[in-house]
Amino acid sequence: MLRSLGIAVARHRLITLIAWAVVLTACALTALVGVTGESLFDRLGSSGPSVDGEAAEAARLTENAEGAGTEALQLLVYNVDPASAELQATLADTASDLAAIDGVTEVVNPLAIPALPGGSPNPAAAPLLADDGTGLLLTASMETTDGALSDSLLREVDDRLDAAADEIRAQDTDATVEVGGSPLIVESLVAVAEADLQKGELIALPVALLVMLIIFGGFLAAGIPLIGAIASILGALGSLYAFTYLMEIDITVMNVITVIGLGLSIDYGLLIVSRFREEFRALVARARTAPDLAKLDRHELMLQAVGATVNTAGRTVLYSGLTFAIATAGLLVFEPNIIRAIAVGAVSVVLIAILTGLVLVPALLGYFGERLLKPGLMTRIPGLGGLLSRFGDVAPREGFFSKLTRGIQLKPALVALAGIVGLLLLGSPALALNVASTSDDVIPASSSQYEFLTALEDHFPLATPAQVELVSDTDEAGAAAWAEEVRAIPSVTDVSAPVELNGYKVSRVEVERHQGSDIVREIRADRPDFENWVGGSDAASVDYTDSLVRGAPWAALIVFVATFALLFLMTGSVIIPLTALGISVISLGAAVGVLVWGFQEGNLAGVLGFNADDVAGVDALVLTLVLTFGFGLAMDYEMFLLSRIKEHYEQGESTRLAIETGLQSSGRIITSAGLIIVLVFAGFATGELMQMKEIGVALAVAVLLDATLVRTLLVPAVMTSLERNLWWAPRWMHPIHARFGLRE
Repeated sequence: MLRSLGIAVARHRLITLIAWAVVLTACALTALVGVTGESLFDRLGSSGPSVDGEAAEAARLTENAEGAGTEALQLLVYNVDPASAELQATLADTASDLAAIDGVTEVVNPLAIPALPGGSPNPAAAPLLADDGTGLLLTASMETTDGALSDSLLREVDDRLDAAADEIRAQDTDATVEVGGSPLIVESLVAVAEADLQKGELIALPVALLVMLIIFGGFLAAGIPLIGAIASILGALGSLYAFTYLMEIDITVMNVITVIGLGLSIDYGLLIVSRFREEFRALVARARTAPDLAKLDRHELMLQAVGATVNTAGRTVLYSGLTFAIATAGLLVFEPNIIRAIAVGAVSVVLIAILTGLVLVPALLGYFGERLLKPGLMTRIPGLGGLLSRFGDVAPREGFFSKLTRGIQLKPALVALAGIVGLLLLGSPALALNVASTSDDVIPASSSQYEFLTALEDHFPLATPAQVELVSDTDEAGAAAWAEEVRAIPSVTDVSAPVELNGYKVSRVEVERHQGSDIVREIRADRPDFENWVGGSDAASVDYTDSLVRGAPWAALIVFVATFALLFLMTGSVIIPLTALGISVISLGAAVGVLVWGFQEGNLAGVLGFNADDVAGVDALVLTLVLTFGFGLAMDYEMFLLSRIKEHYEQGESTRLAIETGLQSSGRIITSAGLIIVLVFAGFATGELMQMKEIGVALAVAVLLDATLVRTLLVPAVMTSLERNLWWAPRWMHPIHARFGLRE
């Protein structure tokens, strides 16, 4: 079937490419312009990971019913004299103008809140005043419709607050004046994510082209996988736009899905083009002596080569993509919506990558395939041609990887042991892993809201969400006693007196930096007798992490069972799937170790430009995605290698020789594809979003290890050590493989 598909799309290449052009144009226009006037970037959110746990319940119990269905912007003024007549007049005029705007539900000017009888300050104004008395927050609340804020209303309120900010700056040049709020924070983070995406693509695509020029020696062969990669990006953006109508899509989802689609499409295109040149050259050589081929013209030989390519390398692409999709689908068992959104988006982009490999790239080969046998332009450059031939896509029968494998096979057990020990040492920092919420801790300095958020956190502590909050359904004496018990916990710096909200007693708990999660667990471990809840942002992070821990065993079971089954159907062995899974786990542990060393311990702060003090640990979402996508990519290269080893084994070679020739024929492509995807991830790691830095570095390390140490040293060593039993499976499984095995 795959052979017929390859020949058909190459023969009917014009219709195929027109169909792709129409679909991709629609995807591009939809993502950039939108169907309803909103582009993809307009529809992205930044709510962060959350689950429906105890912290969420505490928030629901104490939320201000009057503020439900609204969004707010704030004018932050600091380092001023609140008694200044000019300042008071400006704030009064601003509040009056804002109140007159249709859609503004409330304007709160702390200077206009009357004092209590007797002249004491009104507690209602406390969150809106700076801790040292030299600042204030003016707040404008705006109505929403179905949870969405009108862009025109947001712009009108923002413009009026910006005008007030300019006026106050003119009055006092020493004042700090910023305009901010949740809608502007989301806008700024989306803008940063968009800039990161463009920056990553500007780095990744040229670097990928350069590497493929070295591999193929010409622009034509090198450009075909890049066309597939661009198609994958456009398709991913289009599919994500559609998903925004089904679920909330976080900005992190867009960047993660795009970079995965880019990397997979380049890998698959590289594999297809390389195998095509190998098949085409072999057919042309055979046509000189084989009567059945001699009667075919060069174009028909090219079509047959495309069919053979899709039937071999295309089959590997299909298995690899299915394995990656299975690994990603395991994310669906997790509770957080952001992870489910990533799972759905990743599965869709993997399908797009498979389609580019099986349909788009073969159609392009139908146009340009006959020219790919000619030496590339770069190979004709004196002195450069000989060098490029040593890195070409089609490996000779004897070369670096065959010699390396024979060397490994002299002492396979020793090499395997050394490789495993090396990976375990790299992974040893993971023993000190601390799961945190980086997205809450780190706001990029390039964000337009950075100054606002920094000033808010430094000078208006009561206006920021509580890290830890005590909510209880009891009398004031009981709530006060609980607050005093919590105050005695080490790392707790202060606990406010209980106040009543919606009939519940609420106390705000102040904790030392990065200690909130531990405090939450300690408080929850020793609860009072009355009904109570521990809420706040740190409590929400604890609930989120705990939900991942609950879902992890089920996700791992789904991924491992499905991957084992797919590898068994491919190889007919139970030993190969078990060793592949075991090696991948050790390799991923090494990547997590580097992640802990680089970010949690701060060793990459200077290189990647972040403040190590802002990072409490490895982000929970990042860890989940690194393990999932890292496993999928590991299986990607496993498929590249196993498919060639099995192919040589089925041609009658011994296991040991099949390992040698399989690695020799696939080693160049595996290392080249690995190098490209490492550079792709590294390019995205240079962005501003902390989560993308962590994901980019961890996956770059995972792929680098997998494409070098694991595939070229460890896997051949382990497979050779097990050569006597490598293809073994219980007798009762033989009929299963005979009936359902994945073969031509």
